[in-house]
Amino acid sequence: MPTSFEPTDVALRNGRTVRLRAIGPADEEELLQAFDRLGAHARYMRFMHSVREANIPRLRKILDSFPEKGLAVAATVPAEDGIDIVGTATIMIGPRGDDCEFALSVVDEWAGAGLGRALLSALVEAARRRGLREMTGFVLAQNDAMLRLAARLGFEVKRDPDDFSQCICRLALDGGA
Repeated sequence: MPTSFEPTDVALRNGRTVRLRAIGPADEEELLQAFDRLGAHARYMRFMHSVREANIPRLRKILDSFPEKGLAVAATVPAEDGIDIVGTATIMIGPRGDDCEFALSVVDEWAGAGLGRALLSALVEAARRRGLREMTGFVLAQNDAMLRLAARLGFEVKRDPDDFSQCICRLALDGGA
């Protein structure tokens, strides 16, 4: 069951290029900078409630859990201080061990150019290589862009019967050990 992620360059619709690569504990500072660059609306869509500050202990716990418990991919671009992270996508392996939950965020200035699609597509392929059978995401019902993206990539999108403020996006990966 492969747990690595090979870095790759992706050309976006607007002509810009990003490098997709795995995230690790050494990326903490860049992730915090990326969090600060997320607009209030993007943060709300990602975390499903208002978030003003990053939860650093939780970030460290998640980063330390990779690659055993999941994978996070960053979209990076060159910057004066080395790189900037302009988008992230994460899967966390569920308790069954054959499923995962995804989350995605894109810095406002990079939205609308296909970066979300590139990140989510990379996650789907990584989950398949890992032998996972199902990917699920919980998305606010008002997050039309994410719901459209999930549907275009083949996810079944349904309202959560227990919480009508969100939808459940589910994709069978046809994987398995």
